[in-house]
Amino acid sequence: MDTDQAGTPNYLKAIRLINIEDDKCAFETGKIPIRQHINVNYFFAQTDVSTLEKIPHPAPRRQYVITLKGKLKFTVSNGETFIIEPGIILIANDTTGIGHTWEIVDGNEWERIYIPLEEDTDDYFMIDQ
Repeated sequence: MDTDQAGTPNYLKAIRLINIEDDKCAFETGKIPIRQHINVNYFFAQTDVSTLEKIPHPAPRRQYVITLKGKLKFTVSNGETFIIEPGIILIANDTTGIGHTWEIVDGNEWERIYIPLEEDTDDYFMIDQ
């Protein structure tokens, strides 16, 4: 992991949902740099989990999803899965097509903050090599 002189990590772990051919959804694992300023207009918090759990859907907009509490399994179009929990940033860029599903795998709560990104705003995601 890349660190500064004091040994502090320079990046946060991130997973990005993306659209691929035939209106399908996939994901990439990578990171985003810390201390990177990102221009956004607003953010909001949410705790409700009843509306979209286990239902395929695309993201309603490009956005960061910051999990504060909860552990979830996300599934993309080809059946591959990944886990989101505090400490892993989700970048939702799958705004068309079939989308993804998610389900809570530990407990019954998901506290999160959504940070919408304008269409032309860089998400600063770097794919793992």
